[in-house]
Parts: sequence; C-alpha cells; structure tokens
Amino acid sequence: MLQLTSTIKENATLEIGLSEVEKPVPGSDDVLIEVQATPINPSDLGTLIGAGDVTTIRSEGSGTDTKLIMDVPQSVMWAMKPRIDIPMPVGNEGAGVVVDAGDNAKHLIGKVVSAVGGGMYTQYRVLPAMSCIEMGEGITPRDCASSFVNPLTALGMVETMKAEGHKALIHTAAASNLGQMLVKICNDDGIDLVNIVRKKEQVELLESLGAKYVCNSSDENFRDSLVEAIKNTKATLAFDATGGGDLAGIILSCMEVAGRANMTEFSPYGSTHHKQVYIYGALNQSSISFPNNRSFGMYWGVGGWLLTPFLANAGMEKNIELRQRVSNEIMTTFHSSYTKEISLVDALSLDEIMVYAKIETGKKYLINPSL
Repeated sequence: MLQLTSTIKENATLEIGLSEVEKPVPGSDDVLIEVQATPINPSDLGTLIGAGDVTTIRSEGSGTDTKLIMDVPQSVMWAMKPRIDIPMPVGNEGAGVVVDAGDNAKHLIGKVVSAVGGGMYTQYRVLPAMSCIEMGEGITPRDCASSFVNPLTALGMVETMKAEGHKALIHTAAASNLGQMLVKICNDDGIDLVNIVRKKEQVELLESLGAKYVCNSSDENFRDSLVEAIKNTKATLAFDATGGGDLAGIILSCMEVAGRANMTEFSPYGSTHHKQVYIYGALNQSSISFPNNRSFGMYWGVGGWLLTPFLANAGMEKNIELRQRVSNEIMTTFHSSYTKEISLVDALSLDEIMVYAKIETGKKYLINPSL
C-alpha cells in the first residue's frame, strides 16, 4: 500500500514522496481503516513542509515515483536533527471504512469512522478503536473527514473560556471552517463571539450564519469597531490563528480601551480584568509584535494553546461528551467544505502543492487515498 511521507535529508533538503509499505494488521483493540478522506490542515503542513523553502521546490520522477524536493535553510538544520533521514508519515486525521478489526472491535467492521492518530495520508491505517468516532447511517467518509482537529479545537476554545472565567470570545481568521463551526457553537450555546476577518465577503459569510459581531481588519475603522464589539460582549479572551504580526497586540489594546471605559478611578497599571490571547496557529510567519507604549496595561497574557494537551487535561468523561456532540452534529455545526478533492499522487503535483501550501482561508484540500 502507499503512504505519503516527508523526510529532511542530511544535505539540507526536504523530500516528499510516496512509499510502498506493508498493509498493517490490527491488534485486539484495533481497527484497520481503508482511508477514503483526509484533510490537509495547517497543522499537517508543519510536518509535510515544515522548514522547507517552498520557493525552491522542484519535482523529480512521475506517478507514484514522484518526489518533491525543496531546500531547508542551513540556519534551522540544527532544530531538525531529530528527524533527519527519518521518513515522517503525514496527516493528523481522516475517515474511511473499517475493513478488519481485532477481537474487541469486530462490531466496527463495515462501519464508517473518523479517526485521529497521525499518518492518515495512506491507503490503510491501523488505529485503536478508542481513537475513532463511529458515524451514523448515511454519513460518508468525506462528510466526517474533519471530525477532530477543527471541531474539537472549536469546542476546546469554549471549554477554555468557561474554565478560565471569561464571558465571551474573540476569534481571528474567523471565516475558516473552524471559525464557521465556532460561530454555530456560540449561537447554539448563547455565547457572545467577536469574529475578526479581513475581507468583505468573509463578513457577509459569517453574518449569513448568524454572527452578530464581525470586524473587518481591512476597514479603516477596524479598531473602533473591535473596541465597540468588546464593550458589548465584555470579551477578555481571544484565540489567534494568525500567530504573527501585530494582531495580538491590537486585540489586547482594544480590550484595554474597552475595559477602561468602565473604570471609575485612574490606575497606571490599566484595567483590572485579565486579558488573554492564545496563539493556536501560524498563518502569519512573522514575529509577534506589540505596541512600544504597552497600551494594554499590566493585566494580560499571551501564550500558546494546543488541542492535544487540552484534551489530555479535560479527562475521559469530557472527551466522550465532546466527541458525541461532534458525531451528532457532523452534518450541521461541524460540517466542513473543501475546495478540491485530490489523490495521493495529485498531492505531489507542483501545481497543487503551490495552492494548498498557502493556507488560505476558505481553500481547504481533501486527499482521497482510494483514488
């Protein structure tokens, strides 16, 4: 069977290609999935391309023997040492049909399941049954291919808000599949959400889903509209998918302006409500920058947020609850759309990788390894 891997070589190049590997055999608690749909998420590109310089990409061979090669800057090779000359399987999540199973998972044979566990850009994948969500009648692998990363991240944001005592959320790159899910979750759960986008059509898209607060960062009055939205919602928690540039600083500054509006006494340390921005993506590869005048006071924090440790800390009961909600609402709240469906061989096309490597909002690719 074929499996897509990414390898960083000793000569400072990165090679992406298909390898012929043996079909795995499930253990007693495992299932063997014929993978029929697996999305290309930004988190997948971190392994697939990683430190590779896409501007240097070239192609060798053809068909299943195609290799994509790009240079890796010497300045980062020290950090790549643990993965040099080790083919890394790619693909965090996907879906397919269970074609075989161990003794404790026979009931899943013939069922459509979504799964998480890495290495999903392959024709067959063995995973523990506990890593899968069984889907209902009529749900196809394409329907449920993105059942973990985006849905559970969106739900995790809401759970984090509740756990940390915040009242509302701010979300950037909000027109993405994940962002649309978050709008629906907040609408259903009665949570105020401030959405930040950068195009007029993205404003219209989110408003059509029922979003009340949508701020366009390309508008001249962006900061004013963001302050007003924060005043109305009392949002003091943001999740930033851009991960670079000045947006996190702008959000903190606008939170501070909104917070000071209700202060009755001046304080040189700013408003007393803690303001938090979590970085969970890297759409902007530049450094994070903050205003020199520290216009957001002293009660603030910026940190990283990752789904895996959130789920580990949430406990089994919460994990089961969140997964069940995803399964119940996979065709509504957690429905994902895709720009294009491609094969494993297509994923090695220069034309295709130059599109999906851009990580553009609203342009998500789906790999179907069975094609």
